[in-house]
Amino acid sequence: MTKIHYMTAEGLEKLKEELNRLTTVEREAAARAIADARDKGDLSENAEYDAAKEAQSLLELRIAKLQNTVANARVVDESRLNTDIVQIMNKVLIRNLKNGSVMEVILVGESEANLEEKKLAVSSPIGRGLLGKKKGEIAQIITPSGIIEFEILEISL
Repeated sequence: MTKIHYMTAEGLEKLKEELNRLTTVEREAAARAIADARDKGDLSENAEYDAAKEAQSLLELRIAKLQNTVANARVVDESRLNTDIVQIMNKVLIRNLKNGSVMEVILVGESEANLEEKKLAVSSPIGRGLLGKKKGEIAQIITPSGIIEFEILEISL
């Protein structure tokens, strides 16, 4: 089963740029590192060669993952979004009922999640708990540290 990755047009463009950089610049650099290490002698005892091969393997794994994400990406049409219920691409102002703290989060696809920018993946525990809720509703979210209740204060685009 193919997993669909929902994201913004901007997020998809960033992934495509990263994929292009990895397949052109980084892949070539990895091949050069392997060739340089190979030139240093006996491959059976060449730690530099082993490290270069391992780095290449990790790079190819990242490239494959990005190719899959880009191939299965679906750009969210922001003109079709509304603020009646919490959905992907919404800004949501929430209050933690336990400690009273208020924060604004933006629900995004997994590949665009970034805590520093307050972008939460819709697949995260908080994201899943907020989806489908209306302004004024309480979302009970199961986290590793127990149930946390958030009140939905505002939903915006």
